[in-house]
This record gives sequence, structure tokens and C-alpha cells, in this order.
Amino acid sequence: MTSTPHFIATPAGAATRPLVVMLHGIGGRAKAWEPVMRLGQQRGWASLAWDMPGYGHSPAIDPMDFDGLSEALHQLVKDRGRIALVGHSMGGMVALQHAARHASDLAALVLVATSPAFGKANGDFQREFIAQRLAPLQAGRTMSEMAIGLLPQLCAPGYQGSGLALAQACMSSVSPAAYERALRALVQFDQRAALPGIAVPTLCLAAEHDQAAPPAVMSRMASLIPQAQSQCLPGLGHLMNLENPSAFAKAVFDFLETHFP
Repeated sequence: MTSTPHFIATPAGAATRPLVVMLHGIGGRAKAWEPVMRLGQQRGWASLAWDMPGYGHSPAIDPMDFDGLSEALHQLVKDRGRIALVGHSMGGMVALQHAARHASDLAALVLVATSPAFGKANGDFQREFIAQRLAPLQAGRTMSEMAIGLLPQLCAPGYQGSGLALAQACMSSVSPAAYERALRALVQFDQRAALPGIAVPTLCLAAEHDQAAPPAVMSRMASLIPQAQSQCLPGLGHLMNLENPSAFAKAVFDFLETHFP
């Protein structure tokens, strides 16, 4: 059994609604979800956001892989009733892994700026991706310096709002060791075969300026999930939940409220 990850949570919401569980991406932390969680609370939704294993105060797991991440998530939520998973980027991959392994936990899925696979495991692209992401650390740069260089590229062109500072604070607090373990797990991910078997309402949420998970990729994924719909938020980038929490929360909670009024 895995140790329980650290998490933050809002008070209980309407009894007829599932708990919304929010999963951050590779450079994120639980606190990146706080603006969206507050907006959800105003609409009667209880939510929980974890620090992924190895992040913040959450114990690391060994091996750091998607099966282990799903099991850690299951241990966190198993006594909380059925949940609505909201996963951003790598967190969306954890959500897909969880849908494949622990379908009975789920009431709904919101897959945000993510993909059902990272491509061919151990391929040239994957090796180059890891090398490029680790090169700054190997050259002596800090996670904070990496965040300052990388994160503006993930936002919509010209974005300089408060969400960028929060994203940079989150990534700066991630340890280099956790970041590297997550990178090496990321490039092994592939749950394409599981998409047709997802049996809960699903929203695939894209952003107009997202180059990491383009709207066409999100739309194609939605077409392979039986109860899925896709939506694209205009004017936003990969960090859409931080760039415009209000627009993001409206999309997520409007979707959930069509199924859980």
C-alpha cells in the first residue's frame, strides 16, 4: 500500500455531487488549483487537489510510473465515494490511467490539455524530449530559473497575468529529482487502447494557443471515448486553468452540472 499523498481540500459540497479531484501537471503543485477550487466551492462543489507523489510533502513512490500514481490516487480517494477527476497535462494522463485501473472510483472525467499517449516508448523523440528538459538542470540552473524560462512559452502569446507567477512558484518548489522521475514516467505513457472502454461522462478541454496538446489532438481523443465531448477555450494556452480560472471553472463546472445538477 502506498503512503497517502499530501492534498488540499474545500469543505463538503452538495451531497448528490461527486468530489472533484484535481491532478496537476509535471511542473505543478496542488496550490495551482486553488483559484479554480474557490470558484467551484461558490457553486456548491467540494474539491480536493493532491501534490503528486514525490512533490511537496507527498511521499515519493518507487518505481515512479503511472500504475504507481494511479494506486496512490486510489488510496487517497477510496473512502470518498465516486469522484470526478480533473487532470491537467500529465495529470490528465494519471486520470486516464486511473480510468483504466480503477473505473469504479469514477463518476466523470475532465481531461485538460493532455494526450492518451506520449508516443513510442524509448523512441528518439522521447529521448530528445528528456534531454532537452533536463539540460538546464544539468547545466546548473535551478527549478526557479527553468520555470522563468519555460512557463511563459506555455501560456497564450503575451500573457503576463497573476497565474504565471503562481505557475512559476509551483514549479520552483518541485525538486529536481521529482521532476526527472516524472519526466521519465511521462515518456512511457500510453492508454490509447483504453479510450473506448471509458464509461463515464467525459469532457476533453483544449485551449486555442496550446502547442503541447493542440485542440485537434483533444478533439480526436474525445471522438474515441463513448460519452465524451470536446471544448476549446479561446485566447488561452496550455496553462489555461491559471491564465483564466473563471473561464476554466465555468467550462468544468457547467459540464459537471449537466450530469450532477
